[in-house]
Amino acid sequence: MITVHPGAQRHHWNNEWLDSWQSFPATGNYDLVGNAHGVLIAHNDDTIDPGEGFDRHQHSEAEILSWVLQGAVEHRDSQGNSGILRPGHIQRMTTGTGISHSEQNAMPRSSRTPTRVVQMWLLPDTPGLPPSYSEADLAARLADGELVLAASGRPGTDPAVTINNRYASLYIARLKSGQRVTLPGAPFGHLYVPDGRLSVAGVDAELTGGDAVRFTDAPATEVTAVEPTELLYWEMHASPVSS
Repeated sequence: MITVHPGAQRHHWNNEWLDSWQSFPATGNYDLVGNAHGVLIAHNDDTIDPGEGFDRHQHSEAEILSWVLQGAVEHRDSQGNSGILRPGHIQRMTTGTGISHSEQNAMPRSSRTPTRVVQMWLLPDTPGLPPSYSEADLAARLADGELVLAASGRPGTDPAVTINNRYASLYIARLKSGQRVTLPGAPFGHLYVPDGRLSVAGVDAELTGGDAVRFTDAPATEVTAVEPTELLYWEMHASPVSS
């Protein structure tokens, strides 16, 4: 089964400094696990005004992946980790038994430069883990347009960062116009196009910025960039019930 989720139909939340487009409703009183696809429970495309951001807040029992599309994000957490993420950097935070952190647009207000970041949450397959953090720069590996294994917990893989879920892998690609890649088949797949234009085998209409496709029991699927396109694809072999 292949289901297209147009970007304009995403859950939308905004306030004075945040514009959040959510592939799974995450802001408000929502059942994150009940709305999951595979083990993915949140997938937010957030634009943060310069000099603004999320003050220190708490998380537990989630794997949180952040991918910067534009600008820069300053991260600080209660484990002493800090740094600035820029486009091409993947960040993994295991919240485990509990961690507090802040995320700010690292650009000053005078720059008038917003930051855009995709944040993805998935369930760990082991509860009660100690909090931990890692990040990697994928910019050089993305230059040729091929699929890059950004994050995974699946045995036998060699990802840029390791996640605590043995059923899931995140691939990222920056395709040149006309370039094709094949997405791995899986019981559950989630394809997101933040920017560009993409043709997907088995889908009549082209995908544009903000669109997503959810696959269920789908074979390997070829996608083709109609223009320069960035994509994020989750390959998942379990759901919250089965995991």
